[in-house]
Amino acid sequence: MKSIEEIISEYNSLGINQQIDYDKFYLYSIITHSTAIEGSTITEVENQLLFDEGLGSNKPIKEQMMNLDLKKAYEKSFEFAKNHENITVEMLCMLSGILMQNTGSEFKTIAGNFSAAKGELRLVNVSAGRGGKSYMAWQKVPVKLQEFCDWLNEERKGLDDMSLQDKYELSFEAHYKLVSIHPWADGNGRMARLVMNMIQYEANIIPSVVKKENRVEYIKSLSDSQDNEDSTVFIDFMMKHHMNNLLKQIEEYKKSTQSETIHQKKDNSSDWSR
Repeated sequence: MKSIEEIISEYNSLGINQQIDYDKFYLYSIITHSTAIEGSTITEVENQLLFDEGLGSNKPIKEQMMNLDLKKAYEKSFEFAKNHENITVEMLCMLSGILMQNTGSEFKTIAGNFSAAKGELRLVNVSAGRGGKSYMAWQKVPVKLQEFCDWLNEERKGLDDMSLQDKYELSFEAHYKLVSIHPWADGNGRMARLVMNMIQYEANIIPSVVKKENRVEYIKSLSDSQDNEDSTVFIDFMMKHHMNNLLKQIEEYKKSTQSETIHQKKDNSSDWSR
């Protein structure tokens, strides 16, 4: 198996990331798969029409709004990353508010009222589905989220000196830590993936996409790590998943260029025969 460094070296040498609108369509892929993990049925092509042309599909309005809001949240997060701003609780809540703007609910609890649509921290205990893992008590969330921000900001100071492998592992660890805190009543998975990609964007490395077809393995690796209180299983899965995605892109790119070469040869042959 090639290393992540070898794979990305080949990826860059082929010029895959130099294709027209590469950054835009790569982001669309990230968004589509991130919302698909949460149940959205909107395809990449449908999102392209929605984002670029404002053309909706026959899919539920809530799904379309989920994708539009996530796009806005990503664009805002990349602004923060570009300026290397400190990650704060307020910043994360702002991004969560953008992400949940049109799909978030209002909650009334014994501890008080809060709004997921505004990115407010939960005032209720939550679990991962029926009979699933219970996350930390809501009373602990503000302190734990502040500790997360302090940890991440300290780690980010050394980004420039990190190896490619270490940069990815930091982004995956941040994903694991944030989703394990589960600060919000909804949108935690999307936020954890957004923060992961935000770190990768700041580190100037190819962002990782959690593909919807690997949803079961993704959730299982996260659950196994949380059960063992050790992020190793999750980080290993994320690294292998990202490497496999890049290898597939390389293979598809090579096939497409070979096909173009064959067509060009046929065209040249036809011209010569005339």
